[in-house]
Amino acid sequence: MVSIGYFLSCEEFGPRELVEQAQRAEAAGFERLWISDHFHPWLDEQGQSPFVWSVIGALSQVTSLPITTAVTCPLVRLHPAVVAQAAATAAVQCRGGFTLGVGTGEALNEHVTGEPWPTPPVRLEMLEEAIEVIRELHTGKLTSHRGKHYTVENARIYTRPEQPVPIYVSAFGPAATKLAARVGDGFCTVAPDADAVALYRREGGGDRPVQGGMKVCWAPSEEEGVRTAHRLWRNELLPGKLPSTLPNPDDFTDAAELVTEDMVRGQFACGPDPQAHLEKVRAFVDAGFDEVYVQQIGPEQDGFFETWKTDVLPHV
Repeated sequence: MVSIGYFLSCEEFGPRELVEQAQRAEAAGFERLWISDHFHPWLDEQGQSPFVWSVIGALSQVTSLPITTAVTCPLVRLHPAVVAQAAATAAVQCRGGFTLGVGTGEALNEHVTGEPWPTPPVRLEMLEEAIEVIRELHTGKLTSHRGKHYTVENARIYTRPEQPVPIYVSAFGPAATKLAARVGDGFCTVAPDADAVALYRREGGGDRPVQGGMKVCWAPSEEEGVRTAHRLWRNELLPGKLPSTLPNPDDFTDAAELVTEDMVRGQFACGPDPQAHLEKVRAFVDAGFDEVYVQQIGPEQDGFFETWKTDVLPHV
């Protein structure tokens, strides 16, 4: 049976709002949480970008729902040894209910240290090595590592959960999906792609969990929802490698001028009709996902949580 979670957007909401949304999600019947990990929002209109590890600490005190980062990039901006410590602490705070979602990231967030932005094949190499470093540190052993991309000198993590932190790998494309199947404890993505799920399971993922993320925009009318979704999340429809290579929110704003309201209407469930929202969830269910995480775009949180509590979640 599929499990439905709420997707907390660090690009659109501040830390206090995210904590409140998590509490509302649990009260409405959502079973778990995703939370994004960004240095910048995609668009200036989104307007936020709190440090995810601080927010997770706050969430651990107000909700019992398990939490997954969707996703952390342990390649450039944060060394994998630092990510390993952060994830271990988060797992202790969440009483073991924490999963580290990782991926190869975007220049939008990673370029801020001034380091070059590697090519996709190099980033996949870096991700595999970073996961190796994180797992070694999570054993609690004194660790030294001299690899192709990372060096660790005499590091040991003292604050750790009883069980190692699960690491799920985000993937877009066959090469990354195969890596997720080979080295991940689970697989996460943001499209109801049955072929990707099948590839993951065929390449070694087996029955390990598959997570999917989606966005909706509940609003009093479909037209209002489309306008809000277009203003805040039109970047979601940018094609190909653009999302991973553009370095600044202004660049995304320029590129997203190509995205029309009609394109947004086709991408997101917009408006108050619960059936439209339910159809988007069912696409993930039919594609074989185990967990689906839903983000509400914009300020209409009251309408969203009420509709999903009464008219969507009971039918999933």
